[in-house]
Amino acid sequence: MVIRRADRLFEIVQRLRRARNPVSAEAIAEELQVSKRTIYRDIAVLIGQRVPIIGEPGIGYVLERGFDMPPLMLTPDELDAAMLGASWVASRGEPELARAAQNLIAKIEAVVPAALHSHILEPATSIAPVPVPPERIRAAMLREAIRTGRKITLEYEDNRGAVTRRIVWPILLGYRDSGRILAAWCETRSAFRYFRTDRILAADILAARIPERRATLRARWQIAMDDERERYLAAGK
Repeated sequence: MVIRRADRLFEIVQRLRRARNPVSAEAIAEELQVSKRTIYRDIAVLIGQRVPIIGEPGIGYVLERGFDMPPLMLTPDELDAAMLGASWVASRGEPELARAAQNLIAKIEAVVPAALHSHILEPATSIAPVPVPPERIRAAMLREAIRTGRKITLEYEDNRGAVTRRIVWPILLGYRDSGRILAAWCETRSAFRYFRTDRILAADILAARIPERRATLRARWQIAMDDERERYLAAGK
């Protein structure tokens, strides 16, 4: 498929925006299925249009921070992806997040060009409705604790019906078709644990802050999950 030059220039800027390290012309050319020479010419055009790209052939290119495109210059595929994600949240999120997703869809419809309205009014994708287990606590409160870095007290009922009280350091709230789960460091178990939100009987945010930077805690959790995954795969061999 041949990409129009205007679309290709847009895709180059998007590719550089996503990258944390310099991106070579070869990598961009391979992604867009054009020659490196074409990418060199396109980069020159973008620089000529005052797009703040730094770099040179053979090293790679970076986009200076602070540069922004006009709002919501979305390709049809990007718009489909945004609508699919927002529709998923609207059908499975807690009331506050579901309303936010519906508001997002309305905002997108208000600003995208008229030619793309069909992607919103007659989407090419759909989300199958699923029942979400009822919860006794507000998921929005858990998200607030995660954002503010505060500990939470939980009353939790396990799959055998036993109820325990715990103090946890919330890391993230996972959304699945079958319900929501809270990933956290559990002070009681001195380990990372997952808690199904439909089994949380009560929860309160404490004044005490988590004694660890959010990024550090997430990194430790990720390492622990990677180790657990490797042990699981090894046991299955």
